[in-house]
Amino acid sequence: MEFTDYHVRLAAYVLLFDEVDGHECVLLAWWNGEGHSDPAWSLPGGGIDFDESVHDGLVREVFEETGYHVEPGGLLAEDFFTGRGRTFDGWFRSQRFVFDATITGGQLGTTEVDGSTDRAEWVPLNELEGQPRSHIVDVALAARAAREVRT
Repeated sequence: MEFTDYHVRLAAYVLLFDEVDGHECVLLAWWNGEGHSDPAWSLPGGGIDFDESVHDGLVREVFEETGYHVEPGGLLAEDFFTGRGRTFDGWFRSQRFVFDATITGGQLGTTEVDGSTDRAEWVPLNELEGQPRSHIVDVALAARAAREVRT
């Protein structure tokens, strides 16, 4: 299939950790499913607008979903999936990037109104198993684990 035969959605996410009450926690956003999927935990981030860079879109999305300002770091992982469009007739490719980042300000709290994210939380890693989560969370955690093995 040629690139002119499908739509592309770019998305960027961050993987952030902190120690909360003696537990290593990951910052996650509760994606509400937008009426077509079951709600689940996801990484903070999302779709990049047509006229913005990947880093600018990442910073905007993370602020909307978490209330935090971030400085993007290096690329940690990339992933993609393909499917049929729900709002258009045809195929799409969802290209997703996961970055390290540093929180530079703000406070925890979702700032978008009527969006796809209901809340953000620092979720203890030891409580994440068995909870509903999007595949991008597992992609990011696997990339982190692989990086730790290399260092």
